[in-house]
Amino acid sequence: MSSDALILHIDPRDDVATALVTLSPGDSAGGVVVRQEIAAGHKLAVRPVAQGASVLKYGWPIGRATTDIAAGDHVHSHNLATALSGLEDYVYAPTAPETLPGSDATFDGYRRADGRVGTRNEIWILCTVGCVARTAQRIAAEANRRFAGRVDGVLALTHPFGCSQLGDDLSATRGMLARLAGHPNAGGVLIVGLGCESNQLGPLLESLEGVAPERLRAFSAQLSEDEIEEGLAAVEALVEIAERDVRTPCPISDLVIGLKCGGSDGFSGLTANPLVGRIADQVTGSGGTAILTEIPEIFGAERLLMARAADRAVFDGVVRVVDDFKGYFLSHGEPISENPSPGNIAGGVTTLEEKSLGAVQKAGRGAVTEVLRYGDRARRPGVILLEAPGNDAVSSTALTAAGATVILFTTGRGTPLGFPAPTLKIATNSSLAQRKPRWIDFDAGTIAAGQPLDLAAEALLATVIATASGRLTRAEENGEREIAIWKRGVTL
Repeated sequence: MSSDALILHIDPRDDVATALVTLSPGDSAGGVVVRQEIAAGHKLAVRPVAQGASVLKYGWPIGRATTDIAAGDHVHSHNLATALSGLEDYVYAPTAPETLPGSDATFDGYRRADGRVGTRNEIWILCTVGCVARTAQRIAAEANRRFAGRVDGVLALTHPFGCSQLGDDLSATRGMLARLAGHPNAGGVLIVGLGCESNQLGPLLESLEGVAPERLRAFSAQLSEDEIEEGLAAVEALVEIAERDVRTPCPISDLVIGLKCGGSDGFSGLTANPLVGRIADQVTGSGGTAILTEIPEIFGAERLLMARAADRAVFDGVVRVVDDFKGYFLSHGEPISENPSPGNIAGGVTTLEEKSLGAVQKAGRGAVTEVLRYGDRARRPGVILLEAPGNDAVSSTALTAAGATVILFTTGRGTPLGFPAPTLKIATNSSLAQRKPRWIDFDAGTIAAGQPLDLAAEALLATVIATASGRLTRAEENGEREIAIWKRGVTL
């Protein structure tokens, strides 16, 4: 990687570099004369590329040139297009695993009876169906007033589903709620049902795993004389148990970090994503777990993860989840490359390959040890690949359900959204961090300004440790906590 303060050239093989500041025609950057205005985060051609030839960034193709490109040209959607089209053939060719740096860092967490460690001690209120979502929210609001300070908070996690669902779609909703109920950040769980919904309370309770019976309460609102007071009585009983829990020092091998990006820009793959990759390396190198998701946003970079599969079974799992997701798009008549988003494009990301090559850097360099289907829970340390779409709320909910106790969320455009697990927003550029201090927890834009990655990683790890030990994220301070469920079936 090289930089001349105006551009960043990642790999010597690359045909493009990224503008660190807005470039004007006639500017000289990296020995190349700029031919058009190029906004910060966008790409500058550092050598000529013939029409039809692959364009390289990160040392990998990010698409094909649709016209001849001259050195100094702006490279974007007007002259670069994706080369992705459908299913591909993959060959099992594992690379030797790297030795990752461990860490003796500790955090103060809540060790649960099954050995897992929570970073919060909250009471979570879940609903079987959207019809009682407002009921759950009213219970949580009053409970937070009545029981303030006794636990880390009472949180209503609501959704609009649970009725008019069938088959696998209904099972997925039930499974997601069951995994959330078993999360170690929940010191107690109240499940509020209605009574007539498809997602019946009984089968949901039977599917729970990792929930101590004394830390669980449930009732159906249709059978309750006063559902608000019954809910508050249930929460009070849970608070009386959970308030006895205390934080104790835990090694970072007990951390499960979720890896997420949203509102990516041209700096995502240069600053925040590789920085998060350093944290993933330290956590997994210490025996902890890092979960990567957003399967459509690894298309074009999936071979990098496949090469890191711990064994043939994991490789086959990666192939299946990638092919199934591509088939999901194709079966609905949609191209697999219908990405990046308008915001990504405005920020300098042109093709899905470019976005994916930047996104997978969040997973660092560790071996991929497990592949999870949507709604599954992580059970092995290392880097884990989780089936979920790119949608921020859906994928972050899936990360939480899989067991993530802290989510590292990189963003170049910004978003106020927060999720059940404490979510650290990491800005890819300093401009965003300065404009949105109430959204952003950490500024990775300093890397583009010359801060060594190791120093930035040291600072980010300290932020992760403080968050895992109880310091609130910006989203928590703002009351931004929600879930979203991936609905794929018919609606009755």
